[in-house]
Amino acid sequence: MMRITHSLATKLTACVVGGMAILFSLYGYWNLRLWRQSQQEVIFQSADRINDIIRRSIRYSMLRNQREEVFHIINTIGHENGISRIRIFNKEGQISFSTDDKEVGQFVDKNAEACYACHAQAQPLARLDRPDRMRIYKARDGTRVLGLIRPIENEADCSNAACHAHTDGNQVLGVLDTNISLAAMDLAVAQHERRAIVFTAAGLLAVSLFTAWLIWLTVHKPVRKLTEGTRAVAQGHLDYILPETSQDEIGSLAISFNRMTQELKKAQAENQQWTQTLEDRVHQKTGELERAYRSLTQSEKMASLGKLAAVVAHEINNPLAGILTYSKLISRMADKGFGENKRLNEAKSYLQIIEGESRRCGSIVKNLLTFARQTPINPQKNDLNAIIERCLLLVGHQMTLQGVELEKKFEPQLPPLYCDAGQVQQALLVILMNAVEAMPHGGRLGIESAYDPAHRLGRVVISDEGPGIPPEVLSHIFEPFFTTKDEGKGTGLGLPIALGIVQQHGGTIEVASDAQKGTVFTVILPEEPPVKIAD
Repeated sequence: MMRITHSLATKLTACVVGGMAILFSLYGYWNLRLWRQSQQEVIFQSADRINDIIRRSIRYSMLRNQREEVFHIINTIGHENGISRIRIFNKEGQISFSTDDKEVGQFVDKNAEACYACHAQAQPLARLDRPDRMRIYKARDGTRVLGLIRPIENEADCSNAACHAHTDGNQVLGVLDTNISLAAMDLAVAQHERRAIVFTAAGLLAVSLFTAWLIWLTVHKPVRKLTEGTRAVAQGHLDYILPETSQDEIGSLAISFNRMTQELKKAQAENQQWTQTLEDRVHQKTGELERAYRSLTQSEKMASLGKLAAVVAHEINNPLAGILTYSKLISRMADKGFGENKRLNEAKSYLQIIEGESRRCGSIVKNLLTFARQTPINPQKNDLNAIIERCLLLVGHQMTLQGVELEKKFEPQLPPLYCDAGQVQQALLVILMNAVEAMPHGGRLGIESAYDPAHRLGRVVISDEGPGIPPEVLSHIFEPFFTTKDEGKGTGLGLPIALGIVQQHGGTIEVASDAQKGTVFTVILPEEPPVKIAD
């Protein structure tokens, strides 16, 4: 329904039909009005002629003063079809003759409608134009009646007649009042009006239907085709062709539409060709990038391996050099003989140094193996607060020796985390030991546990009041064998191993350091690992 009311053809039809209805109505109205006026003019002329015929018919009888003959003439004419009443007034306003016997001898009111035209002034008029002599009124039965008055003038024959001579000073001897019924004319006018209305309505309906059919054929169908074509093109059907059936504006629009779809199809084909070419180029470049990436990765691996080998060689070279030196000393002592107890004790001390350096080499290799091949984790539901308590118990003696003050804040509603308690403890212990060693002269060590229910993450925040980590060092703290500790106090594998353990659990470690406030490590562990971890 909405499509019909909003249709261009419907709006155009409504405008055209509405305009024609107004024009037909105005034309019918003015046509009926002119026809009614012409009919009234015919009636007026007929009434005037009837009035004149009556006056001429009774003139001879009145000259001879034959009243009975005048009465019969008036009565005979008055009973003709269409004549309602005929009366004759004398100059005093008395009815001398009438087709209605009851009115004879009565006086009429000079201010009445029939007499007012002549007696409107102080001196009655002797002559009146025809419009002033006519009046239309309604009879008792409701029909309209045309009344026509005609003065009976004092002619020479009348004033010289021997029977009833009148003086020459009397211009008007009486008035002839003829009343003609307009019922027949009103009936004819009503019938004509009904026929005119029916014919006008029928003509308007026929013209409207023809106009609607013409608009439907020349406007609605082409516009509908154009709308369907537009929708088809919008949906990607660029093969849609509009029929070019006319040479008007709509036909030109169809030609332009077809040309547009052809251009769009051509442009789409070009775009698809360019897309295919671009995909081929991207695929080619992707292959080149992958080869370059593999080459770069291999180069980085070789560079890392070389760096690792250099670091390992450097780390192991020092204890091996000591072992070699002291072994040579003991060998020389053995060649000369130990002899005295002093030299024997010295040889024992050398052997102890050799033993310590050998253990140091073993520790370096062990940590390197731990970093290179992390052991699989055994995840279970564990209380993170309990793991933190065990770590604090292990570093408690060191904290007491260095005068470190502990501040802890645990989340009581922390749910159990699915993790390997031993390995998480190892990672937290590395960070705690580093924090304690960063405060050799005492300070505050803070540790706090928290839980993020939105992301289901557990957090452990470890903070110290040490000197902080310089920015140029902060970016290297998780690199293997990178350490700022003195010779023999660290291998630089603690934090890398801790990060590996946390990442193996699907978490991460965040670091923030300030020379004025110290360092803050935040260990983030998921409530459950994102992937299944091998046993």
